[in-house]
Amino acid sequence: MAMNRREMVGLLSGGIVTGWSLSQALGEEQPVSDKPLKEIRIGMIGLDTSHVSVFTKLLNRDNSREPKLAGSRVVAASPAGNPNFPLSKDRVDGFTNEVRALGVKIVDSIEALLPLVDVVMLESVDGTQHLEQARPVFAAKKPMYIDKPLAASLADVLAIAELGKEHGTPWFTASSSRFTEGYPELKQSPEIGEILGCDTYSQARAAIGHPDLFWYGIHGVDLLYSLMGTGCRSVTAVQTKYSEQVTGTWEQGRVGTYRAIREHTGKTGLGATVFGSKGISHVNNYYNYVPLLAAIVEFFRTKMTPVPVDEMVEVFAYLEGAEESKRRGGVPVTLAEVLEQARAKR
Repeated sequence: MAMNRREMVGLLSGGIVTGWSLSQALGEEQPVSDKPLKEIRIGMIGLDTSHVSVFTKLLNRDNSREPKLAGSRVVAASPAGNPNFPLSKDRVDGFTNEVRALGVKIVDSIEALLPLVDVVMLESVDGTQHLEQARPVFAAKKPMYIDKPLAASLADVLAIAELGKEHGTPWFTASSSRFTEGYPELKQSPEIGEILGCDTYSQARAAIGHPDLFWYGIHGVDLLYSLMGTGCRSVTAVQTKYSEQVTGTWEQGRVGTYRAIREHTGKTGLGATVFGSKGISHVNNYYNYVPLLAAIVEFFRTKMTPVPVDEMVEVFAYLEGAEESKRRGGVPVTLAEVLEQARAKR
C-alpha cells in the first residue's frame, strides 16, 4: 500500500529512512548530476556542552568516514553561556577553545553569527535560555535544531512552537536516543507487530532552574515517544529516595512508562522494552550521536522536520504532567490540564 507524505515523514522520524532524501523516500524522480552538494554552513549558539566538540569533530573532521554527514560544516559559533548556571560558566571557555581549534570562527553574538551561516544548532546547556536565543534565529528564517532540553518550562516550549509557526521557520528537537541503532527498528519489526505498550529507562540528572525530569529525563521520554507516538491522555508519577517512575495512559488503553535512574541509586543506562501484538523485544543500546547528526543534516538539506511539532510538544507535556503528579502526591494528571496551565502563563 502506498504511503502518503505524512506517513513517510513518520518513518523518517523513526529513523527508518534517515540518510535518504525525503524525495527519494517518496519515490520522486531525482536529477542526475555529478556536481557535489552545496555545503551547508552551520552555526552554533552556546559552547558550554560537550556536544559542541563531539558534533563539530564529526561534521568537520570525520565526514569522510560518515558519508551521511557530507556536505555540512560548522563554520561559526557564538559561545553565549550563562554565568549564573554552573555547568555553563565553568565549561564555556574550554569548549570554545576546542571548537576554535577545529577551524570554527568564534563571534561574540547571535546577531554577528546569523549572516555567516545557513542553519543553526542551538546548543546552550541551560534550557532556560533557549526561547530568547531562538527568537532572532526564527526571525532570520534560519532552519534550527535545538539540543536538549528544548526548554525549561512547558510555557517556553509552546512559545518556541508558536514562533516557528509565526515565522514559517522549520525547526526540531530530539535526543540522540530516538535515532540510536536498534530502537527505530522496533517500530517496523514484524515479530513485534503493533506496539501496545513500552517501558523505557535512562539516566535522569536534575539541573538548577529546570523541572526535575526536563534536563536529562528527556532522553528516556523522547525514546518512549519515538516508539509510542502521540496520544497520551494522562500521567502518574511516583518518586521515592531511590526510585522514580512515570506511567502514561495512551488512547485505546496503551501504556507507556519511563523509569528515571539517578546516578547515586544504581547502574544507569538507556533501554526500551516494547510489548507488541505478536511479540516482546528489549534493546539496551547506548547513545550514538551519528544517526542524530545524520537526521539533522537531512533536515537542514530538505527543511522537513523529522519529528512532528505536536509530538515534540507532547513529550514536554508528558514531563510536565509527571512533575505535577509528583507535586500532588502521585495522582493522575491529564496532559490537557498542564497544557492549559502553560498557555495561561504565556
